[in-house]
Amino acid sequence: MAAPTLQQPSFLLANLKADSTTKPLLQRCQDLVKIIEEYPAKELHLIFPWLVESVFGSLDGVIAGWNLRFLHSRSNEYNIVMDFLNPSGPMMKLVYKLQAEEYKYEIPVNYLPGPVKACIQEGVLPDCPLFHNKLQFPLSGLLTLNIAFNPFEFFMFNFAYCLITPKNYPPGQHGSSTDSAYFVLVDTYLKYFLPTEGSVPPSPFSDSRGSVSAPSPRSSSVSFAGYGVHSPSLLKHHIFHQPSVNADPAAQEIWRSETLLQMFVEIWLHHYSLEMYQKLQSPQLALLQYRLSMSSMPCQPHAPPGSGTLHTYQEPFSPTEEHVLVVRLLVKHLHAFSNSLKPEQLSSSPSAHSHTHTSPLEEFKRVVVQRFVQQKLYLFLQHCFGHWPLDASFRAVLETWLSYIQPWRYTGEKTNPQPEQNRTVPEKWESFVHENLLMYTKLFQVFLNRAVRTDLVNAKNALMVFRVAKVFAQPNLAEMVQKGEQLFLEPEHVLHHRQPRGYLTPGQGGSYLSSRQRVVTDTVFKVKSHVYALEGQDCQYKQMFGTELRGAVMKLIQIIAQARQTAKRISDHSSEVAANQSFLSWFGLSSSDLNTTFPGAEPEESGECLKKTHEFLDRALENLCQIFKLNQGQLTQLISNLGSSEDDGNNKQLPDCIQSENGLILTDLGRMQIINGLRRFDIHYQGDPELQPIRSYESALLVRLFYRISALINDRFGGHMNALCSRPDFLGRLGRHYLTNPDCTTKLWQSPTSRQMLERSRRPRLSLRPLASYRTILLLLLFYMFGALLSLGPISSTVLLLVGGFLYGLLMTLFADKLKTH
Repeated sequence: MAAPTLQQPSFLLANLKADSTTKPLLQRCQDLVKIIEEYPAKELHLIFPWLVESVFGSLDGVIAGWNLRFLHSRSNEYNIVMDFLNPSGPMMKLVYKLQAEEYKYEIPVNYLPGPVKACIQEGVLPDCPLFHNKLQFPLSGLLTLNIAFNPFEFFMFNFAYCLITPKNYPPGQHGSSTDSAYFVLVDTYLKYFLPTEGSVPPSPFSDSRGSVSAPSPRSSSVSFAGYGVHSPSLLKHHIFHQPSVNADPAAQEIWRSETLLQMFVEIWLHHYSLEMYQKLQSPQLALLQYRLSMSSMPCQPHAPPGSGTLHTYQEPFSPTEEHVLVVRLLVKHLHAFSNSLKPEQLSSSPSAHSHTHTSPLEEFKRVVVQRFVQQKLYLFLQHCFGHWPLDASFRAVLETWLSYIQPWRYTGEKTNPQPEQNRTVPEKWESFVHENLLMYTKLFQVFLNRAVRTDLVNAKNALMVFRVAKVFAQPNLAEMVQKGEQLFLEPEHVLHHRQPRGYLTPGQGGSYLSSRQRVVTDTVFKVKSHVYALEGQDCQYKQMFGTELRGAVMKLIQIIAQARQTAKRISDHSSEVAANQSFLSWFGLSSSDLNTTFPGAEPEESGECLKKTHEFLDRALENLCQIFKLNQGQLTQLISNLGSSEDDGNNKQLPDCIQSENGLILTDLGRMQIINGLRRFDIHYQGDPELQPIRSYESALLVRLFYRISALINDRFGGHMNALCSRPDFLGRLGRHYLTNPDCTTKLWQSPTSRQMLERSRRPRLSLRPLASYRTILLLLLFYMFGALLSLGPISSTVLLLVGGFLYGLLMTLFADKLKTH
């Protein structure tokens, strides 16, 4: 797939390909270790693309490679693979050996993330510096465009792409996630190249050229400027005018860390829809970012504000649960990495620091989350929130979101042990909350829309609602979010009045008295820039603590209360059924209702699940009241009213519907009632009673046998039966009692959504199916045993039984009219 620019025949490569099909993995790795140690870079350069493909698999998924995602610690090959791919292992040693030379390896542009590929196909320079100065233009034009990576970039691209490549694995292999070789390697690489303590270990091979190592051009005065933001001037750069890479001595220390992070973020997170992609391109966003950058970084030149719009972009994207779990691992480590910044460096202002006082790694920690991850992670989570199925697997997405919005959990500080519910969010995190406002407000609103459509009787779904409510109920967090919303809603004309000329120092005509005002204005600009960068210029922002969302929260509370009552009702009903179970239930003497469990419950522990559901929903209600400062009296009244309406029999009514010309149509409330088990349609069998499914209290053998006998009798004597039942006298009434149902004509609904009625007349016929019931068989056995005790033989007992049945029918026929009148 990916290959060197110049292919030469290699006997070493041919031998390795032959050994890959005959030798076991351990021996192949041992041979590779010797080859990497002994052979020069010129020979290793020819085998490197093949080796990477054989380890991680091909980009199109045809070659599975070593199946890192399905290789677990219980496997014999696990330790061999981990030692070979360790950051200090033989494979990385090969990467560094080739990195010291000028070798490049090509990747087709078609395998790049959708937005990056769209930029290149439109002839526009991508916003990520990782892809700058690497495009290769063949003579045939852009149709076969490739991008050339150095060995480290090529290795990390294939490693990251392995996670999202669709591959055909052998049957019986199921990839879990947290204990697979791939998951452990991601964690190992993050800890090695983004260390929370110390610095990144140096490469064992020196690189005198420098231009190969530094993957992204950066100014020596202001580092990491413009990454992760749609800079208007950058968007206008044509790909044929790529900036050259200038060797920055300070950048050499962390170029591997920066490359690894950019590669992970681009491959795993840089995917979103066409509408979202076009929304990110807006003149108002460009103007706001221009003003913000001018006020915050006066030393850096900027191009005039402009706009760029790419119209040809489309990418289907369906992340897996494994993909999301790896992203969560990345988020958690980046928080820990960023929080390991020294306090004295954290407190200093970005404009005041310089390379002489701050190492590149410390500078990298300062900007890593906001500049490299925020935007793409927000779009990734928003996509997952909107497209993920309404089941318990959404927990992976939910925990990834909650991990990002709680960076204070990954500080590594040992605080006094106290209940997690009472942990106050420190004031120093207020700026993080403001600069990530949409992560809190917009995603909470999207989750709210999911929650009202989810079966909250299921304990796993109830747990997710509780988790979100618990996080947002942390003391001080709701106040920070509310303050951030107030900053965003600051009128624009007020900002213009506050800052007519940007930020000026006292020597340039400014005033020391306006320093606090400048801080407030800068914070407002940052919040607005954050919202416009992620939602576009025409976004209609809905306040998290506004009237509209408060109504949605009240609706969720009502659904939670209904789910609590449903869980309680099902639990009580299950307890009664369990208490009444006995040996006779095998014969059908107990309730035959099969609807004794709720959807999604685990049968072996449904009782425990219902207890958990009740607990989770109770605590979620408490947390929601705390977050939105709801009146406890109103909440109690709402729940009590709901309980009384349920007790009055609302659960026996039809789900909420609207009448139409085609019948009843379910509303959103009706769907919610069905999902949560609050109401349901009464569905009855409307076919031939003789052909209805065999019940659990019937003998399948006897049902089929008696059906054949009765069908034979009905076919032979059907005419006589019809003539007998047609008579208006007493014999006709007696025949109708035995040969038809009590109701000759039964009114049945065609379907729950139809208003039309159907009157169906049933022909007289003999039915022997009741004799196949275990209950009937048991009663007959008891009757014959009782006859034996009275010295009655089987024939005498049978005659007595027939006479009794005839007399019962005779009496019912004589007094039928009187019984109906009564």
